[in-house]
Amino acid sequence: MLMSANSPVSAARVVIIGAGPAGLMAAEVLASAGVAVDIYDAMPSAGRKFLLAGKGGMNLTHSEPFAPFLARYGDRAERLHDMIAGFDNHAVCRWADGLGVATFTGSSGRIFPIDMKAAPLLRAWLHRLREHGVRFHMRHRWTGWSDDQQSLRFQTPDGEHMVSADTVLLALGGASWPRLGSDAAWVPLLSARGVTVQSLHPANCGFERPWSDTFRDRFAGAPLLTVAARVAGSAEAPRRGQFVMTEHGVEGSLIYALSSALRRQLLAQGEAVLELDLLPDFSNDKVRSLLESGRGAKSMSSFLQSRLGLDKLKLGLLHECLSREQMLDTAQLAAALKALPLRLHGMRPVEEAISTAGGVCFDALDQHLMLNAIPGMFCAGEMLDWEAPTGGYLLTACLATGRQAGLGMLAYLQQQNAC
Repeated sequence: MLMSANSPVSAARVVIIGAGPAGLMAAEVLASAGVAVDIYDAMPSAGRKFLLAGKGGMNLTHSEPFAPFLARYGDRAERLHDMIAGFDNHAVCRWADGLGVATFTGSSGRIFPIDMKAAPLLRAWLHRLREHGVRFHMRHRWTGWSDDQQSLRFQTPDGEHMVSADTVLLALGGASWPRLGSDAAWVPLLSARGVTVQSLHPANCGFERPWSDTFRDRFAGAPLLTVAARVAGSAEAPRRGQFVMTEHGVEGSLIYALSSALRRQLLAQGEAVLELDLLPDFSNDKVRSLLESGRGAKSMSSFLQSRLGLDKLKLGLLHECLSREQMLDTAQLAAALKALPLRLHGMRPVEEAISTAGGVCFDALDQHLMLNAIPGMFCAGEMLDWEAPTGGYLLTACLATGRQAGLGMLAYLQQQNAC
């Protein structure tokens, strides 16, 4: 996949496999520099996962200052530092504005297009790319290399096609939502070429708990509001938020924010324990004082509702997690109200997850996101080994890594041209 020594960069042929945000951003960088870009994707149209993610409101990025924003990437923050700094939340907003899409910041700090929709932004983006000469080849599924490893294989409705390129970007996503193209079929292909790939696991996913029939029938689908939570044993302060009871367990924004730590504990110990503060606005002393004031002739449920303001769902959780003896013991009940241990026994399947953890290890890449084992081939987006909670962090990193790969591909082409 090397250029001839006399080829100018503008004459190079670049192939991008994957028409999601990372691939499209790399294409924008390259096409803006006058490079001919061909994008291949297995789906009938571009950005299908992007559109589905924006169905409930297109969350582009988050308004947090840089330091806490970067911290959302956990132990991959250092690896992503320069890439996020090069295309941060402010840059995302300027980029959207350049496409004619104004943004606003919601009460949660999340940043959205004014109309909350993904489709107008994607249409404007694709139009601009096509104006820059980017060519799209849909229903082309990448299946590896030719026998001599000099060409790319694609399965199409018209049969197998071989494509040669001077440099290639893989932006194929992880393993979540495989019906939209992110099916991780690339893992064995890269592994066979000596690329180190960390196992893929669900991220921003639901967790399983076997509810009693009574609890499931009454509360599946109900939101748990005004709570704080942390993973048992964590030194971090509880996070405030909300989540939803599901037929299988729990899911929602607060769970997603803790999903990385929950997953690690579950994989290491066979279960994860979520500690719930059901009364985050009450101190421990106040909870004990209210409980010690006595319930008189009231039932325990009526007392907890009237004196502590517990709703039926919080009461249901107490009865689900505590024995009758624990409910009647003031000290144990007070402790449970501030740190109710909710034991989780599994993760929902990766196909249901919003995103995945794991992927191509950063040690398998150079600083420009080129694969050490396959010179001229780059990777970007969710197929890299990083994760982040929902809230705009996922999309920002996909755009930032796509931009980094695009710049790296330009540098590679220039270097080859100089040889």
